[in-house]
Amino acid sequence: MEIIATNKKARFNYEIIEKIEAGISLRGTEVKSIRNKNVSIAESYAQIKDDEVFLHNLHISPYEQGNRENHDPIRVRKLLLHKHEIKKLVSKIQLKGFSVVPLSIYLRKGKIKVELVIGRGKRLVDKRESLKKKAVDREIARIVKR
Repeated sequence: MEIIATNKKARFNYEIIEKIEAGISLRGTEVKSIRNKNVSIAESYAQIKDDEVFLHNLHISPYEQGNRENHDPIRVRKLLLHKHEIKKLVSKIQLKGFSVVPLSIYLRKGKIKVELVIGRGKRLVDKRESLKKKAVDREIARIVKR
């Protein structure tokens, strides 16, 4: 498994409830661009519409050697999930405060996959606590290293 891009803000801004792996419907030049790691998922999110899941604001840079067949960098892309997985997502999202955010894009057995996260937005207090915990863990690691 080769990780191509991660969404560091998702771990900071959301409390992770559950992870789901999904395929993504791509065009030829998008695949080549992703394999070159020219992708950004920082502002992207997933949305369910008509029993289908779509990924919005995923930026895949145009392929350098592409011609007029190159893709639109921020087009809406369909995620490939089974019906029962989509129903599970819908039932979880209907609860107050939950959203679906991509956590990472990676290659598995030659296929490009997206790791989706069902998460609840953190409050400012929770974010401060996670920053304090991170600083304490870093300090403990320094002490142990000596």
